[in-house]
Amino acid sequence: MKKFFPVIAFIAVALVSLAMASFAYFATQEATRIKFEATADDALNRIASRVDLQLSLLRSTQALFDARHGKISSGEFKAFFDSLNVDGNFAGLRGIGFLRLVKTGNEELAERAILDDRGVAYRVHPEAVGRWRAPVKLFEPLDKKNQSAIGYDMMSEPVLRQAIEKAMEDDGQHASGRVLLDGKNGEKVPGFFVFVRLMVPTSPENINAGTKSIEGFVYSVFRAENLFQVALNKTPLLPVSIEVYDRAVDPGNLMFHSQKPAFGTKLLVTRELKVGGQPWLIQFRPTDAFEAPSSRAIPVTLGLLGLLLAVAIALVARYQERAYDVAWELRTTMEKSLLEKDLMLQEMKHRIKNSITRVLAIARQTASGSHDLKEFSDSFSARMQAMAASQDMLTRSRWQKADLRDLLRIELGQVFGKELPEGLLSGPEVLLNETTTQALGLTFHELATNALKYGETGNSVDALKVDWAKEGRGRNRTLVLNWRESGNDRLTAPAAIGFGTKLIDMNITRELNGTIERDFRPDGLQVHIRIPLQD
Repeated sequence: MKKFFPVIAFIAVALVSLAMASFAYFATQEATRIKFEATADDALNRIASRVDLQLSLLRSTQALFDARHGKISSGEFKAFFDSLNVDGNFAGLRGIGFLRLVKTGNEELAERAILDDRGVAYRVHPEAVGRWRAPVKLFEPLDKKNQSAIGYDMMSEPVLRQAIEKAMEDDGQHASGRVLLDGKNGEKVPGFFVFVRLMVPTSPENINAGTKSIEGFVYSVFRAENLFQVALNKTPLLPVSIEVYDRAVDPGNLMFHSQKPAFGTKLLVTRELKVGGQPWLIQFRPTDAFEAPSSRAIPVTLGLLGLLLAVAIALVARYQERAYDVAWELRTTMEKSLLEKDLMLQEMKHRIKNSITRVLAIARQTASGSHDLKEFSDSFSARMQAMAASQDMLTRSRWQKADLRDLLRIELGQVFGKELPEGLLSGPEVLLNETTTQALGLTFHELATNALKYGETGNSVDALKVDWAKEGRGRNRTLVLNWRESGNDRLTAPAAIGFGTKLIDMNITRELNGTIERDFRPDGLQVHIRIPLQD
């Protein structure tokens, strides 16, 4: 438990600090959300106020028609419109007008009324699509581009027809869905219409007549972009980017989008605004001018300070633990050193004993197969050098592993006394343990010595090829090595087995638990060795 106390102290203090930082972070986020919602509501109020102002003009126009029982000439209507100063007071208004309601088949009533008023004949167009028709009788401003609007049946437009039919049912104002209007440069821009019905007495000459019928509809046309820009461009400017959709959030229903780039997408406020009974969905996002009520650096600072405090407490606990452990470490160091020294001495004794046993065995076998002292000295020295080379490789690797390619290069180089040509050795990297290194070192030395004495390799080392591969995986790995000598047409199997062959067989079969096969072919000797690889 004492060992893990610094970690436990660090985790506990860090968790408390992170909890405090998280609380501060979420509090900051909530304060930012509340502030932005208030900003969005402010922008919504500006839009609603502007829309109410625009619709108040429609109510005033309706009152004018009511006062005259719908009998307004085009000249009077133009004078009324000019007095409004639309550009200065009602920016976003595309125009206002009056629709005459007639049944399909009675279009001549509307056409006669237009002719009587303007002195010019206009046809009701286009073709009828229902029971009722609502051609334009009056419209301002009426410039050359708008002349074709006179006589146009708005019942032919499905979106407008839906709003007009609602206006036929009550005295309220009814807005249409999104429509495309002509912009300043001829492009199409989103807009909408608002309709209100005009009721007139069926017998205007009878003062007590209480029955009324629908004479037509007073309407206003608005460009959405101008309307919203005027509403939002009041000072102080609000740091919001808005998107306005008709009924549902869909690219095909987009009425207006702010030119200000939105700053991030995490803060999003959606509000609904009903205009003439038509619902608009308005999405508000902050711009880069929006300032959070509190800095986001506060939670980060709290978290960092908490982590620093946790680190400091953990370090203090760790130093106290280290101070306690120093005495124990000092006491155990001497015991460990003495134990390691004893193990090293035992290991050295074991290795020296094994080496002496191997040297004595090689000496006895070499002496029994030698005819004189010189032959014994040469053979024994060569085999000792092969053992020394293997020992040297293991010493350089701190008695861990020796590379098979390096072992072959050293042993063959000692025998042939020259640089080995490219391509003589081929195979993947194979790391050998101590036992395998010493056994294969003597085996390669004996094979090379025999090749030098009896094979064509004595004339050229190019006649020798050695390749190897690894088979299997994990503990079942096997080293497969092929030793090939070529170019000797007189090669035959020996009549008697010499010490070198016995030494090779003993190393492969007994020391390494492997197998060795010799094939004395007419073109040279081939030796096939398989030994299990051990870690």
